[in-house]
Amino acid sequence: MSDDPDAERLRALEARIAAAKGPEARHHMDEHHSQAQLAWRMVIELVAGLGIGFGIGYGIDAVLGTTPWFMVIFVLLGFAAGVKTMIGSAKEIQGRISAADALKEPGAGAPKDGE
Repeated sequence: MSDDPDAERLRALEARIAAAKGPEARHHMDEHHSQAQLAWRMVIELVAGLGIGFGIGYGIDAVLGTTPWFMVIFVLLGFAAGVKTMIGSAKEIQGRISAADALKEPGAGAPKDGE
């Protein structure tokens, strides 16, 4: 029973620390981690586009024996697809439009010049 006063003091101390930090401290950390996850998502989308383009191009070159040409073309197409997907993700994150609309039309939902 001698642990009860210590446990009570510990709970009181935790409550005072939480009150001193306020709700902003926890929200800021959650927001920071969320932004980092979104940044990694965009990086992965770009790298995946490049990797898939490289794989397709290399495969076609290996079959047809046209060593660098299709690989270069499909890497560039993969880069373009990755950038388009990143732009769609950025618009989705901004909350302007849904994910499906962002991927269909790159300029959809963006503010017009007069807005």
